[in-house]
Amino acid sequence: MISYSELSDFKLISLLADGDEIAFREIYERYNSLLFIYAFRKLHDKEEARDVVQEVFAGLWNNRSNFVLKTTLSGYLYKCVLNRVLNIFRHKEFGQQYIESIQHLMDSGYIPADRMITEKDIASLIEKEIAALPPRMREVFDLRRKEYLSNKEIAIRLNISEHTVATQIKKALRVLRLKLGTLFFIVVFLYA
Repeated sequence: MISYSELSDFKLISLLADGDEIAFREIYERYNSLLFIYAFRKLHDKEEARDVVQEVFAGLWNNRSNFVLKTTLSGYLYKCVLNRVLNIFRHKEFGQQYIESIQHLMDSGYIPADRMITEKDIASLIEKEIAALPPRMREVFDLRRKEYLSNKEIAIRLNISEHTVATQIKKALRVLRLKLGTLFFIVVFLYA
């Protein structure tokens, strides 16, 4: 019987490519805590750090059959976490810059009062688009948005896989982005 804890990262990746769930579990156990600490030090938010690490591992599992390791596994995983963290920073920074520019325009009186959309109108439009989502997607999305549950907590509550949760949230965001527009979407969800 194979003792997975004694296998090298390269051997584990080889087994993972063949769909070996125990190899994946070993990789997860080796690196989960370290990656979480790394992400948390950058983000200063436990839930966001957990989500980033979960997304990295979900990506590793989903791409296992095509995965080619060109460096060390630890180096690859840390780089994936860093890229996701940087994406979060970019989105936050872009959203903040947009909000500041809109606030500046409003403060300077450049936007006519009759053209301003009220917060109530924005909330109503968002709720309308969320209500139009398929039922399961809407349920998953609302648990994240309103109750701030992690993918794992949503998966447990709805008795579905974490991968399904992540997929439903990504699809919901894609639909809303298309319907509401990227900039509008960013502003709205920074206030949500």
